[in-house]
Amino acid sequence: MKKDFRTELGKVRGWGAAHTGTSHFWAQRMTALANVPLFIFFIVLVVSLVGKDYATVHATLANPIVAVVMALMVLSGVYHMKLGMQVILEDYFPNEATRILMLALNTFFCYIIGAGLLLALLKITLGG
Repeated sequence: MKKDFRTELGKVRGWGAAHTGTSHFWAQRMTALANVPLFIFFIVLVVSLVGKDYATVHATLANPIVAVVMALMVLSGVYHMKLGMQVILEDYFPNEATRILMLALNTFFCYIIGAGLLLALLKITLGG
């Protein structure tokens, strides 16, 4: 018979050895769910702006509501990308030192991409 070494509280909460349980799984699913309407909005927005002049595109993107939805899309999309790449890196890099390096690079890359996108969005929105 196999012995389960988790505490009773750990069994109820579903925590494994890392004490994170299914939070990573759920975070990835929730960002995927959030990305559906956000990216549909983005696609519709881009299609509606095809062929428009620069002033119209700039005015549309400078709209506070559009800017907030775009910022949410950037944050959700970049976080979802980080979570997805983390799973891939953890699965396919058996060497722990290499895996830790790649996970750190993944985190830095996502922060740089997210910061750059948000900076560009702020520059457009605030008229810089």
